[in-house]
Amino acid sequence: SFFFLSFFLLLGILGEDALLPAPQNISILSTNMKHFLTWSPVIVQGETVRYSVEFQGEYEREYANESWIPICECSLITATVCNITDDISATVAYNLRVRADVGVGRSEWGTLEGFFNRITTSLTPPLMKVIADGYHLLVELEDMGPAFQFCVLYWKKGQESRMQRKVVKEVSSVVHLDAMEAGPDYCVKAQTYVEAINRSSSFSQTQCVRAQGGRSVWLVTALISSAGFAVAALTLPFLTWKTSKVFQYSCCPVAVLPETLKVSEPPTQLILCGSEEAEQCDLTVRVMPSEEVLRLWIQ
Repeated sequence: SFFFLSFFLLLGILGEDALLPAPQNISILSTNMKHFLTWSPVIVQGETVRYSVEFQGEYEREYANESWIPICECSLITATVCNITDDISATVAYNLRVRADVGVGRSEWGTLEGFFNRITTSLTPPLMKVIADGYHLLVELEDMGPAFQFCVLYWKKGQESRMQRKVVKEVSSVVHLDAMEAGPDYCVKAQTYVEAINRSSSFSQTQCVRAQGGRSVWLVTALISSAGFAVAALTLPFLTWKTSKVFQYSCCPVAVLPETLKVSEPPTQLILCGSEEAEQCDLTVRVMPSEEVLRLWIQ
């Protein structure tokens, strides 16, 4: 019948490789050492088209009779993209090809125009976050994989000529850059570096932060200083008076007589009379040394 004739005719057509078109527009998308092979889909009405990808490196071309190696993750897939990152493991020229499969029919290989070398990958600046933790300048960097290192530049705003540099080889947590002073802003920018291809990205946009708590610390310092001046103003007169008293006592001590030596008459004069008769008294004023007074008191 016509139905069976059409079925066997279609089956015969798909059995001919030349009649199933090969994938077109084969290209590489490579960013930050992640490589993807893409192509345009092959359209067969009412059929699911599957694709297989193979690569050929420098070793296969020169030492393995120009053989091709299948990429297992991209064998008979329905997607039109293949992640070839793990297979592009050296910085050499690679060739890649892709083929379409429908049932028992296969297309010719569609081959990438030219070669691909991972040295041409596009490197982008890292995502980063600059943090001011008190007076500590920190930076948090995007983890882009083990192949990536980071060059971080940081400086005090307005002092770009004194810019400092730090190389971060592993990203495990936030990275401490420097201790900050209160007041000025501190700025940071970073770029990626891949040692395997000896290339760097452009620098990220600059981010600036200021030490946290700078104003409050200044305010507390000012309040403490004001309180100190107030206390000093209040206590200085008292300290001056007290100091004068100490010096006065040290230089001119006050002698205190024992009770046994005190008399009711004025102590400044000593009246000596030669007899009980009413004679003119010989008034003499005698200043006794303190040693003599002490000796008399002891006796």
